[in-house]
Amino acid sequence: MQEALLTYQWELFIAAEILSVVMLLLFGVTRYLLNQKKLSAIFISLFLALFIFEAGLALYIYQITGEISTFQIIVMLFVLYACTFGIADFKRLDRWMRQTIGKWRGVSLLTEKDMQVMERQQDTKYIARKNRMSAMIHLVIFIIVQAGLWIYGLGGTAGIVDYLTDLTWVEVDDYRQSPYASETAFSMSKLWGLIFIVDFIYSWSYTFFPKKTKA
Repeated sequence: MQEALLTYQWELFIAAEILSVVMLLLFGVTRYLLNQKKLSAIFISLFLALFIFEAGLALYIYQITGEISTFQIIVMLFVLYACTFGIADFKRLDRWMRQTIGKWRGVSLLTEKDMQVMERQQDTKYIARKNRMSAMIHLVIFIIVQAGLWIYGLGGTAGIVDYLTDLTWVEVDDYRQSPYASETAFSMSKLWGLIFIVDFIYSWSYTFFPKKTKA
C-alpha cells in the first residue's frame, strides 16, 4: 500500500484534480440546469472530499519519507490557494455558471446581489483595491511558508538573521549553502519567489496605472 502510494502519488494527485474540476461542473449542471439540488450537494461534497484526500495524501507521504519533496510543496500551494483565492474564484465560477445556464434556460438565476457584485467588478477603484488585498495576502502567505521552510531547514531560528542580511547564497545556487533542507525546497522557493515578485508588481499596477473606464 505504502509503495503504491509513493509510486503513484503524482498520478493520484492529477486524477484528483481532474475529478475535482468534473465535480464542480457537474455541480453547476445538476443545480442550475437540471434543478436537482440534492444531487448537486453530493457533487460539491465529493469535491470537498477530493480536496481533503489531496491534503491527506501529501501528509501521509511526508510521514512515510520524513522529507519535504516537490509533491508536498505543490500540494501545499494548491491547498493554500483553495483556502484563500480559490474561494473567491469559486464564487466567480458559480456566478458565471448561473449566468450562462440562465441564458440557456431563458431565466435569470442571478440574484440582485450577484448583479451588484458583477457591476462592482467593473469599477477600476474596486479592482485596484481587490488586487492590493490579494497582493498583501500573497505576501503574508509567502513569508509564513518561507519562514516555516527556513526553520525546518535550519533546525530552529538560529542563523535566520545571517541569511537575511547576507544573500550571496541565492547567487551560489547550492541548497547546501542555503537555509533550505533540500534541493527541491530551494528550487521551488526560488521559482515561487520569482512568481511572487511578478504577481506583486502586477497587482499593484492596478493602483498606479488604473485601466480607463469605458464610456
